[in-house]
Amino acid sequence: MSIAALIIVAILIGFPVLYLIVTYNGLVAIRNHIRDAWANIDTELKRRYDLIPNLVETAKGYAKHESETLEKVIALRNQCQQNTGSPAQQATTEKLLVSSLNGLFALAENYPDLKANANFQQLQQELVNTEDRIQSSRRFYNGNVREYRNKTQSFPSNLVAGMFGFPPEAEEFFEVEPVEREAVKVQF
Repeated sequence: MSIAALIIVAILIGFPVLYLIVTYNGLVAIRNHIRDAWANIDTELKRRYDLIPNLVETAKGYAKHESETLEKVIALRNQCQQNTGSPAQQATTEKLLVSSLNGLFALAENYPDLKANANFQQLQQELVNTEDRIQSSRRFYNGNVREYRNKTQSFPSNLVAGMFGFPPEAEEFFEVEPVEREAVKVQF
């Protein structure tokens, strides 16, 4: 065999093997980015769960007779904290929690002293910052899931994904539909 023939054989075997290695490593990297992004979401959700009881306790001091709203927030917080299922399962309970938190903030509208309370304002601001961080983490996570799905469904990387067990459905989006804001009804 001549040197030219060896070079051609090396190219014909080398490039596909190199492509296989690069694609496989890319899929592993994306999967690891997804797991890291989910850990970031989990951290922010835990931060929210830690803030909620403090916010509710502050509100309870001002709105003793509004216990149903406050207890609902705590019950949903506990439900969300215990839910360690898939992103889709967690999104369901998170939507309910966000809705009840909006009710808590609407409740504060009925209590001017509560709205002016520095502790309540600080906790509310921390919760708003946490919600922003959750949104950012969720966008980052979903971007990684989208990249993973694109790579596992696009030709020819889908062939490599199929060979090495990277199904497109293995990673779920974390989608929490925005809660419609209703006008706050203030009554005196």
